[in-house]
Amino acid sequence: MNHFNLKSLTFYGVAIGSVLLLFKTVSVYGETNLKAPPAMSDRYRLVLAEDIPNCMKPEALILNIQQSGIYLNASFYPAYLDAESANMQTSNNSLSGIFSNPQLSLSGKLDRAILCNPTAQENTRIHSAKMQMQLSNQGNLIGQLFLSGSTRNFKFTAVPIQKRVKSQPKKGH
Repeated sequence: MNHFNLKSLTFYGVAIGSVLLLFKTVSVYGETNLKAPPAMSDRYRLVLAEDIPNCMKPEALILNIQQSGIYLNASFYPAYLDAESANMQTSNNSLSGIFSNPQLSLSGKLDRAILCNPTAQENTRIHSAKMQMQLSNQGNLIGQLFLSGSTRNFKFTAVPIQKRVKSQPKKGH
C-alpha cells in the first residue's frame, strides 16, 4: 500500500495551507480591529451640578463601578461608608450598562435615601434611574442623571478617587 500518492499529498498540503492562511487572517484582523476598552477607575466622587427637588443634598456620593470589558455594574453609596460596608447595602441600589468608549450608559434602580439625606417625615422610595456619561481625557465622568418621576435631568461630574496604597514597614537586618 502506497499512502504517499500525489493526490493525497496535494489534498493534505492544500488543507493545511488553507487552515494556516485562515488562522493568520483572523489573527491579523483581531490584532488590528478588536481592542479592549480602556480600564476605568472603580470609584468616583460624584458631584451634582444642582439639587434634586424636594431633596436634602447628601454630603458626598461615591459611584462604585465594576467593569468587565464593555459591561458595567455600578452602585452609589455615601462617602462616609467604606466600600465593603456599602456593598452590603446595594440591594435597591444597582445600575448596569455598557461602556462604548468614551460613552457610558447605566440604568437601574436607586433608593431615594442614597440621593437625599432622608428626614423623619420623608418616606424612602425607589427611583428608576438612567445615567448617560462621557469619559474625559482626564479620567473624569461628565454626564446627566435621569430619575423617574422627574421631568428634569441632573448634570453631574464624577472625579476618580485614587486608591490608597498601604505602605509596608521596612524590615531591619
